[in-house]
Amino acid sequence: MGLFRKKQGYLGVDLGSTSIKLVELKNERGIPTLQTYGYAERAMGDIVRGNPEEVQKKAADLLKKLYKKTGAKSYQVVTALPNFAVFNSVITLPVMSKKDLASAVKWEAKKFIPLPLEKVVLDWKIIEEIKQKKSAVILPQKTPQLENRNNQKDPPKRIYKILLTAASRELIKRYVNIFSLADLQLVSLETEAFALSRALVGKEETTTMIIDSSAVSTDIMIIEKGVPVLNRSIDVGGVNLTKTIAEHLNIDFKKAEQIKRDIGLSKTSKIPEIIIKEFRPIVEEINYSLNAYQTQTGKMVEKVILSGGSAYLPNLTSYISNIVKTKVFIGNPWARIAYPIDLKPALEEIAPRFAVAIGLALREM
Repeated sequence: MGLFRKKQGYLGVDLGSTSIKLVELKNERGIPTLQTYGYAERAMGDIVRGNPEEVQKKAADLLKKLYKKTGAKSYQVVTALPNFAVFNSVITLPVMSKKDLASAVKWEAKKFIPLPLEKVVLDWKIIEEIKQKKSAVILPQKTPQLENRNNQKDPPKRIYKILLTAASRELIKRYVNIFSLADLQLVSLETEAFALSRALVGKEETTTMIIDSSAVSTDIMIIEKGVPVLNRSIDVGGVNLTKTIAEHLNIDFKKAEQIKRDIGLSKTSKIPEIIIKEFRPIVEEINYSLNAYQTQTGKMVEKVILSGGSAYLPNLTSYISNIVKTKVFIGNPWARIAYPIDLKPALEEIAPRFAVAIGLALREM
C-alpha cells in the first residue's frame, strides 16, 4: 500500500522535525543487507505545519550532508508521511464489482476526510474478505452502490474490510520538493505506520500494538495481519519529558536529558513521578486505543512493542506492561536485516530510533 506506486529503491529516509535517519539496504540473495546508515540531529522545523520554503531547504541541506557522510550509493528513496498528517479509517463494504467498489470507496471517503477529495491523494486496500455468519452479522456502510442492489434488505453474505488512507496533495508536494532539492529520487511515499509494521511486526499474524515515541509526538498503532487498523497520535514526546525535568530541577536541557535516560521510571528518586505525570496523556491514549479496538472487533491485543527514542527509558517496559496487562518488548528492527557482527552493539543502541527508516528501506526488498 502506498500513495505512490512501487519502483526499485534501496534508501529509507525518515524525516523528523528534529532529525533525519537514513538506511541503505541491498537485496543480496534474497536477504536485506545493510550497506550504510546515518543519523543527523538538528532542528529543521515542522514539515507539516512550518514555513514550507524554509523547512524544505533546511531539510534538503541536512539530507545532502548526511547522504555524503554515510557514503550511500543509491539515489532512489522511500520516505514516509507522519501518522498525524494522514487520514485513515477502516470501513466495510459488500463484495461487488471493481468498478462499483471504487465508486463506493470514494463515496465513503467523503465522510471522514476533512478536505475536498480533489485536494488529497486517496489510497485504499482490501484487508480481508469476510464470509458472514448469521450469528454475527456486520452491516456495511450505506452507499448508493449498496442501495441499488436487489438484496439491499438482507445483510450481504460476504463483505470487504477496507483500509482507507488519504493525504494532502500540498503536503506530498513538500516532501517531493525536499528530495528534489537534495538531488535524490523519491520513488515511494507511504505512512510511518506501515513502515513500523514492516520493521517490527513483519509477517507475524499476532495482533500487536506499537507505541512509537519520538522527540515531539507519540503514535499508537494496532497492527492486524501486518496492516495498521487503528492509529492515534498525541503531541507528547521525549522533549516534553526532558523539559519538565529541567524545569523541576532547575538545570539545563542536556543535563535533564541525561538524568531522564539514566533514571527513567526506576524508583530511586522523585524523577519517575515527574515522568509518570507527563506520561499520563499517553497512557490515556493507550487505554482508549485498546478499548476502541476491543469494542469494534471483539479481539484483544496480544503483544506491545515500544519504538522511538524513549523506548530505552529504564523500567518503561514494566510500566507499560502494568497498564496493558500483556507482554511488552522493545522493538528491534535490525532483526530482519543482515549486517556485520561487529556493528551489533552500536546498532542495538540506536535500534528504536531507526525503526521507521529501516521499514521504509525494507519496502522494496
